Amino acid sequence: MNKTLVALTLALCAGACRADDKVAHDGHTSAPLAQQQKAWGIAGDTRAVARTITLRMTDDMRFTPRHIEVREGETVRLRARNEGQALHEIVLGTKADLDAHAALMSQHPGMQHDGPSMAHVKAGQQRDIVWTFNRPGQFDFACLVAGHYQSGMTGTITVLPRKQ
Repeated sequence: MNKTLVALTLALCAGACRADDKVAHDGHTSAPLAQQQKAWGIAGDTRAVARTITLRMTDDMRFTPRHIEVREGETVRLRARNEGQALHEIVLGTKADLDAHAALMSQHPGMQHDGPSMAHVKAGQQRDIVWTFNRPGQFDFACLVAGHYQSGMTGTITVLPRKQ
């Protein structure tokens, strides 16, 4: 019974992590599901990108820059560039969401997840997230590879209110 409960819990968690994702098979991506509004914004349209911000990731468990500012309503291409030798990722969210996701990842370090507000980046490569920050506030980004978040691989995003 205990094994059944654990298996069911893992299946539900995996499904929740993939609920708003595009699913990749053999290098192809399926059609995106309906975009979901998050507290920190919504997946953006590449045609609306106002600017590109490059976030460098290194094996000293740091993002550079660690803090970025955008305007409410701005669509940004976040280019995550892995300058290290280890796999890194960038996940956007609130501190509470990232804390919960990091706890889940530390319990299940091999768990696969993907979505419009995250990108896994192999050593020497880069990936983009296109995001529309349509709500003002302070949000976060982090690498949730097991141990990286706990080592301080985090950053902040300030979304300034729309100019009147």
